[in-house]
Amino acid sequence: MSLNSLGNILETVKQESRWQEQPLQRVLQCWVEAVGAMVATHTRPVSVQRQVLWVATSSAVWAQELAFRRQRILEKLNAQLSQPLLDIRFSSAQWQQLAKQDSLIGDRTSSSSGLGRAHPSWVGNDSAAKGDRQPRFRHPQAAFRHWTEVTQTRSRHLPLCSQCHCHTPVGELERWGVCSICAAKQW
Repeated sequence: MSLNSLGNILETVKQESRWQEQPLQRVLQCWVEAVGAMVATHTRPVSVQRQVLWVATSSAVWAQELAFRRQRILEKLNAQLSQPLLDIRFSSAQWQQLAKQDSLIGDRTSSSSGLGRAHPSWVGNDSAAKGDRQPRFRHPQAAFRHWTEVTQTRSRHLPLCSQCHCHTPVGELERWGVCSICAAKQW
């Protein structure tokens, strides 16, 4: 039995851990670099199944927007992964469940994913803290007011359309130079 230096042992363990690294772990490490900081605040890689990455998004609009960009994102991710991904699927279905898990776990802003209750798209309310699924409103106007506030909070960071000055997803501005509504009016 030979004696190995501590450095050799640590290097061996490090190499073995890279070999055993799960695909999702590596995706989480390079996600922000691949999609950008703004998109990363509205997305969370959830799982890799049969070389397909499943990503939760904060809204259906983000899911649709990112579906259009998926080939570019896939290329950026595959450049950094040892096993390439075949596709990416975006869905808002798991976002609420993840937000609920984060609120039960607590503020995880220093975790590897960097998401948690301090996430910019997370909008807290008293009824959620009490365990209710949705806030309850006595009047439709109150529900509409709440929906308006949530929508404004989520879109506040988005750039403005050059024509109508409404908050617009970046992909629409890249594609048409204006929001989709102004683009449709031009056609």
